[in-house]
Amino acid sequence: MNAPINLDDYVEGVRRGDRTMLGRAITLVESTHPEHQALAQAMLQRLLPHAGNAHRVGITGVPGAGKSTFIDALGTNLTAAGHRVAVLAVDPTSSRTGGSILGDRTRMQRLSVDSAAFIRPSPTAGTLGGVTRSTREAMVVVEAAGYDVVLVETVGVGQSETLVAEMVDFFLVLMIAGAGDELQGIKKGVLELADMIAVNKADSGNEKRAKAAAMEYQHALRLMHPASPNWTPPVLTCSALENTGLDTIWAQIEQHRRKLSASGELAEKRSNQQVDWMWSTVDDRLLTALRGHSAVRSLLPGLEADVRDGRLTPTLAADRILDAFED
Repeated sequence: MNAPINLDDYVEGVRRGDRTMLGRAITLVESTHPEHQALAQAMLQRLLPHAGNAHRVGITGVPGAGKSTFIDALGTNLTAAGHRVAVLAVDPTSSRTGGSILGDRTRMQRLSVDSAAFIRPSPTAGTLGGVTRSTREAMVVVEAAGYDVVLVETVGVGQSETLVAEMVDFFLVLMIAGAGDELQGIKKGVLELADMIAVNKADSGNEKRAKAAAMEYQHALRLMHPASPNWTPPVLTCSALENTGLDTIWAQIEQHRRKLSASGELAEKRSNQQVDWMWSTVDDRLLTALRGHSAVRSLLPGLEADVRDGRLTPTLAADRILDAFED
């Protein structure tokens, strides 16, 4: 049996970029076991001063937009240019369908065998809040290990886009040219989060359709208030399959970082994200404690039946749950 790994082993292993220890450190932060969580927090506290220097880029997209091909191509370009790239996934559906490292590596064939890259899927169980907590903490770990680009991929849909946008510096939305309404399949709220829209699959023979789609998205963005006073989200076209336009996209991401750093907005954004992270953790833990409280558990079957059958209003039922928890 292997000897247990102590705090110093974790910290030193991560700092020297040991891939095995890096994987174990992320597994530690993903664990919900109280002892593991205590060790994980002690480790993160020591790693925190060595994190924070990476480009943090969130990537989402409509179904069929080619996210995996895009990340594979962009990540490979970046490692070729001397960067070290970590890919983290946020998948709110993974608790139902299961996650697979093999699946992620199959989707990103070149990056998965690149010695300057590290790919990590989201946990295969837990709430979306738990998945995003572990992703935020995994970000600290990979940055402390020397990865200077962290790509956070939203695998699922819905609330995950907002949560990923709240943990990164730059949020990229991938789109494709389609028949009819170019805005079909994308919510207004996601466009409001975007720091850039990139129309992918502008391959040979499809450039005109891609440019037409880009004009549609550009028009849609003009109707929205930019999230940053220092940045107007551009709309670009690219082909991940043919590796065209990706250098321009990365140049825009770097320009965004320079502009927001110079204005002080990036530092303020990251500080606010840390505080938001604290409160989201409080929310998650309070809800877990409430649901696990013995008095609450004993009340729930009757209260849920009363609410379902219209004998009690949801608000009064909620009051009774909270009263039981407080008492």
